[in-house]
Amino acid sequence: MKLLVIDVQNAVYTPALYAFDAFTENLTRLMQAARSTGTEVIFIRHDDGAGEPLSPGNAGFEIAAPFAPLSGERIFDKNVNSPFRSSGLTEYLRGCGEDTLMLAGLQTEYCVDAAVKCGFEHGFRIIVPAYANTTTDNAHLTGAQTYHYY
Repeated sequence: MKLLVIDVQNAVYTPALYAFDAFTENLTRLMQAARSTGTEVIFIRHDDGAGEPLSPGNAGFEIAAPFAPLSGERIFDKNVNSPFRSSGLTEYLRGCGEDTLMLAGLQTEYCVDAAVKCGFEHGFRIIVPAYANTTTDNAHLTGAQTYHYY
């Protein structure tokens, strides 16, 4: 099993997230547990393209400090919601012979949802721990409603 930490970037990781403290605590514990058992932690970053807050060179693009990768931990950059398309992640996981992934991160209805669906399409067994993903309010639902719906 590998732990995928999705889009916990400065521009997205804010106190406006539903259950911010629980999410932070749970993801921190998951990462610590993975590292202590030798489970690889892999980071996914979203790149919205030049001139956007989520683009290389901008502070918002970087992984938020509480979740900073350790030296040698892999980071895959993507420019669509799914981390399995055009990032090299799928090929890396296949090369490792991996079949089970634990997913955590941001945002529930966007990149986490896409990772779950696309991961299944690629034949991976997917585990999504409770309160290890979250989102913000939108025009139609609160962050809590979106989290519980998904």
